Amino acid sequence: MDVREIRDEDELQAAIDLRREVFVGEQGVPLCLEVDDHDPVAIHLVAVERGRVMGTLRLLDDGDAARLGRLAVQRAARRRGLARRLLDAAEAWAREHGRRRIVLSAQTYALTLYEGAGYVRQGDVYTEAGIEHVRMERDLA
Repeated sequence: MDVREIRDEDELQAAIDLRREVFVGEQGVPLCLEVDDHDPVAIHLVAVERGRVMGTLRLLDDGDAARLGRLAVQRAARRRGLARRLLDAAEAWAREHGRRRIVLSAQTYALTLYEGAGYVRQGDVYTEAGIEHVRMERDLA
């Protein structure tokens, strides 16, 4: 499994297709909320196996922080540590680019993943796209 930044437009499209499959298809998030203007300026990381994108996330610049979002893993590839490897790659990217922290909006069912990776809850649970979330942060300093 190769975890890295996307290499071309085909990989970007595969990452977006995977997000649509997970967020729109599986979770019922409206397409109009999944697709936004941030993708063209985001850093996209992918987990690629045998030429196929099996996982993805994106990072947005937020001052001294990287804002992590859209973490998705292909259903058949779940429970293999891909999400954690993507989080580790995001942290490495953020450190390399001088970010002091990573912030994200976690779906509550995934809290143990993020807590296990060192993220700390910030505030109360809120609903976004009909799904409970909580803000989380990881200090990289």
